[in-house]
Amino acid sequence: MTPAASAQAAAPAPAASRQQAMQLLLDGIAADMAAYAQLQDLLEQQFDAALRHQRERLEQIAAAVSALTDAMEARRVQRVDCALRLLGPAPSMAQVFTLLKPEPRARLQQQWQELEQRVLECKRLGKRNSDLLVEQYTIMQRVLHGEDQIYEPA
Repeated sequence: MTPAASAQAAAPAPAASRQQAMQLLLDGIAADMAAYAQLQDLLEQQFDAALRHQRERLEQIAAAVSALTDAMEARRVQRVDCALRLLGPAPSMAQVFTLLKPEPRARLQQQWQELEQRVLECKRLGKRNSDLLVEQYTIMQRVLHGEDQIYEPA
């Protein structure tokens, strides 16, 4: 058997590959649901640590957030790859939904909507935390270096 023939024989059948792609996509969404819940908790902890000026705790939380978001990004890339394998160029989740039977489709659509809501909530919390940290930094700069005078005394 030639190397090309053995590679073809070892390659999964297209149907199996499509099933695997769909399963990876579904598993990734479920994992992201849990990850966004964890991210939300970390963002709440970050806000608390910022309010208390706990630098070391902020650093630990930042490392945890970074690791979590790296894993989430890897799953997003995998999800896009799976959707491409299932649907070809320019896939969308709406198209992925149509590949499922009604009951699993409804479950996935609901789960996807919940995931979108978690993403939006985490973005809101991230902005809130960023605004607080920027405000604290600005205040510290004023305390340490004085405020720039906007108007010169007459």
